[in-house]
Amino acid sequence: MKLLKLIFTTILFLLVVTAIYAVIMYKRGDMEKKELTDTDRKGTGGSYIKLKQGVTHYQIDGPDTGKAVILVHGFSVPYFIWDGTYEYLVKQGFRVLRYDQYGRGYSDRPDVVYGKDLYLDQLFELIRQLHLKGPVNLAGVSHGGKVVTSFTCKYPEMVNKVILIDPAYPSVPPSVPKLYTDYQEATHGDDRANGQLADFKYPGRHPDWVNKYKPQMQFKGFRNALVSTMYNYDYNGRAANTCLASAHKPVLLIWGKEDHTVPFNYSDSIRSVLNVDFFPVADAGHLPYLEQPAKVNAKIVEFLKKE
Repeated sequence: MKLLKLIFTTILFLLVVTAIYAVIMYKRGDMEKKELTDTDRKGTGGSYIKLKQGVTHYQIDGPDTGKAVILVHGFSVPYFIWDGTYEYLVKQGFRVLRYDQYGRGYSDRPDVVYGKDLYLDQLFELIRQLHLKGPVNLAGVSHGGKVVTSFTCKYPEMVNKVILIDPAYPSVPPSVPKLYTDYQEATHGDDRANGQLADFKYPGRHPDWVNKYKPQMQFKGFRNALVSTMYNYDYNGRAANTCLASAHKPVLLIWGKEDHTVPFNYSDSIRSVLNVDFFPVADAGHLPYLEQPAKVNAKIVEFLKKE
């Protein structure tokens, strides 16, 4: 009995020590130290608008008479991911909108389920409240490709053309409990930030990328937005693209040939169910419009201007 008691006491002690260590690591690694306020938003550029689920950070430019183009960013990098393409399209005479999705950048981080409806409602409200003349053209990169595909299926009358850039295709929720994923995100924040460089074939050409990414991580709710999206954004790539095909919209599919985030071979799966104008980009990773801007931006304009 004494031996069993000793074993039990030792196990209990180790569990307590492990729990304390885990809490310490969580607190130490957690970058989310403050609430996002209007003071934090001063000097960030762009504009802000109040929608049903909170404030959204956006930027819009170009002539009111220009064709509307909305740029939808990916899973976690906010609207600065469209730097270059945004300015290029404005100079070409388009009315261009880009925005931070909820939980990212300087948009609010509502404590809600980050499922498909949240993202589609945000985009729908922006179009309506900013009085964009429709139907609009939608461009989505990575996770943004899922958003614009789903939006077009739900509101086909609001959409003119669709541009998919290395769109996320498989969507399988993590197999581990949500609490574990949250812990990993909290204790490995630097890995999340530094990992963004893997989207480039030549990360050394983007030395400020991580420093631009990190500021959003200090505001409470960023991590929850990512984790909740992982578990709650219901998306079946093949079914979604079949639905998009039924909407009969012109689609431009752009893909970096050396994409290791969403491998290039997924383009075959999309093209098997969806008729697209396919533009493979050599010498580029997950963000070909940033690595080969001259080629990609010119192709985007050509597609948008085609009658």
